[in-house]
Amino acid sequence: MAGLRDAVGQAAAWAGKNVDGAIALVLAVVVGVLGVLPDDVLSDKVKSQLVSGTTLVVLALVATALLRDRARQEPVEEAMHATSGVLARLPERLGRLDQLEELVAGTRRALEDMAVIRILGSRHEIAQAHADARRGTDHWTFKGGTGTYMRAVTLPECVAAARRDRRHLTIRMEIIDPTDETVCESYAHYRRSLSDRPDGTGEMWTTERARKESYASVLAAFWYRQRYGLLDIAVGLSPVMTTFRWDMSDHALIMTSEDPNRAIIAYSGSFFYGSCGAELRTSFEQARRLPIDRYRSVQLSDEPTVEEVRRLFDGVELPLPKSFTDRDVVDVTRKALRAKDPYAP
Repeated sequence: MAGLRDAVGQAAAWAGKNVDGAIALVLAVVVGVLGVLPDDVLSDKVKSQLVSGTTLVVLALVATALLRDRARQEPVEEAMHATSGVLARLPERLGRLDQLEELVAGTRRALEDMAVIRILGSRHEIAQAHADARRGTDHWTFKGGTGTYMRAVTLPECVAAARRDRRHLTIRMEIIDPTDETVCESYAHYRRSLSDRPDGTGEMWTTERARKESYASVLAAFWYRQRYGLLDIAVGLSPVMTTFRWDMSDHALIMTSEDPNRAIIAYSGSFFYGSCGAELRTSFEQARRLPIDRYRSVQLSDEPTVEEVRRLFDGVELPLPKSFTDRDVVDVTRKALRAKDPYAP
């Protein structure tokens, strides 16, 4: 019984949705039945009238069904038309969405870079940043004037740490060319123009001092290379001075200037760190490279003599000026191995 009720219910629901079609179907069945009835039941005239009337009703119902279907189709067609318009504009909207995503990604990268770049505002903070950058690093790149701080602190500290850990150390230095009197004079003039007083070492900047400081950095490079076999050091001499100093380790890049209380630090992984790394490599490739591989040509004593220093510079094709007396050579040696930290309080 339940199945019968379900079937009747489904049939009734179908008939309600398709009432015109159902009526037409019933009438068609009636006309068919009337057409096969014997003449003694209905006369031909009556049959003809019933068939004609029923036919007209069926045609009316068919017309009604067609009109209803067309009315139903119009909203669908309008929706399809609207949908086609939306689809036509979809590539443009997707393009704008891509632009928005690129803008968001660019903004996120900028914020991330800002988070790893900051300003250092004191001598103590700058000194601590250098100490943190030296800790555990296997590489150090320097570009600056004569490398005074490099000789006084960075080079001996990095070599001592590498020797203690028995690990390889790579150092690359780019300084002004001591044989180029023009660049040495320009550097000394620039330093004097910022201050007419002696710097942290107690000396005034002159062309002769700039040359000595640069020669001292070269001597220090050879001296440390002879004493630590795992040190890979390279020195480039530039004919152009720079007003900034770059110190770059595996962990951070520190940019300093003549203001001892201001510096910029960028940590590895940032855009600024990577860009400066590319700049330092390109600059070093354009500098005149010293033949560090000749470090065995003249064995330097723990306290190099005047003769050893002169022979070394002659052997690496960087002869000392003829005007340099033995006292000047001793001064170069002192600056190379016992340089004073120019930023020490």
